[in-house]
Amino acid sequence: MDLVMVQKVMIIAGEASGDLHGAGVVRELRKLNPKMDVFGVGGDKMKQEGMNLIYHIRELGFMGFVEVIKHLPFIKVMEHTLEQIVKFKKPEVLVLIDYPGFNLRFARRVRKYGLKIVYYVSPQVWAWHRSRVKKMRGLVDSMLVVFPFEVDFYKEENIPVEFVGHPLLEVLDAGLTRKNFCKRYGIDPSRKILGLIPGSRRQEIEKIFPVMLQAARKVAAEEKMEIAVAVAPTLEESFFRTLFNLDGVRLVKGATYDVMSHSHFAFVTSGTATLETACFGTPMFVLYRTSWLTYCIGRLLIRVRNIGLVNIIAGKTIVPEFIQHRVAVGTLVQEAMQTLRNEERLRAMRAELSLLRKKLGSPGASKRVARHILGMA
Repeated sequence: MDLVMVQKVMIIAGEASGDLHGAGVVRELRKLNPKMDVFGVGGDKMKQEGMNLIYHIRELGFMGFVEVIKHLPFIKVMEHTLEQIVKFKKPEVLVLIDYPGFNLRFARRVRKYGLKIVYYVSPQVWAWHRSRVKKMRGLVDSMLVVFPFEVDFYKEENIPVEFVGHPLLEVLDAGLTRKNFCKRYGIDPSRKILGLIPGSRRQEIEKIFPVMLQAARKVAAEEKMEIAVAVAPTLEESFFRTLFNLDGVRLVKGATYDVMSHSHFAFVTSGTATLETACFGTPMFVLYRTSWLTYCIGRLLIRVRNIGLVNIIAGKTIVPEFIQHRVAVGTLVQEAMQTLRNEERLRAMRAELSLLRKKLGSPGASKRVARHILGMA
């Protein structure tokens, strides 16, 4: 099979983590075929690697049932526009990265155009919506999964599946030494750092960050720690400065992995960030709060005991989770102080996190995905 046969690839990634993982795939595709036309939905990282953006992920920063309903007119226009592009540009392969609500619907719309459909970074069907697995049969030509335990879900439904390893292993690198990190962001190097990783969606941040920040201030004052807030690449620092009092707090934009790596402890909003923080071995609390309606509907659908990716992959609770009403200043402060003053508990958490990293396979996921895509013509 001549891998260069594929000339046009459409990719759809709907959020910051998808942009990160998609960028590696775009880079490897263009190494294999520099003339390839790669286009679709993504963010700055995919654009930097040479993808033509039709929509930017910052236009898709809504989440939860209520928000999605509010944005339905925009979603419909977007689906129609992308379908027209499939019809006229005729990509040989469509690559869907996570973002299941939109991507599975879109796959159904464009299946009739005869292109091959690859799904990379599986929707969390093992957590909820197990019925979605059945819908994927006949819709997706190939599932490329990033956790070994996902293979069985798809094999049972006779969907071609391959474990490619986790793409995070390619990018997990704190660029700065602790000394240089402290110097760059004005942090007292003699103090431990309390990291805040509030996520990349504005709506999520508005719900969780005020409590996260207030609790962090109390813990940091008591334990004489410095607070560093990781600002996602899709957000501006001004977004935080306008809404929150940040006296004495360091905003760190474009160096989230440095915050994760150099923090002694972290408060992390549930999502891929919990897994990234885990890979640096940093003890953490996982926080999640959404509208009560979204939460209640989610509880009816969800099938796993834990909500944090880090705990789901471990198969047990290795870091505490604080959900909905438990995202409260008093609760977080009390629990954080008990954890920080218990060296044995911190050591046990670090040991579990280090075992977790080994479950993610070996680096090179993007290259494996790119070769798979090019072999599908």
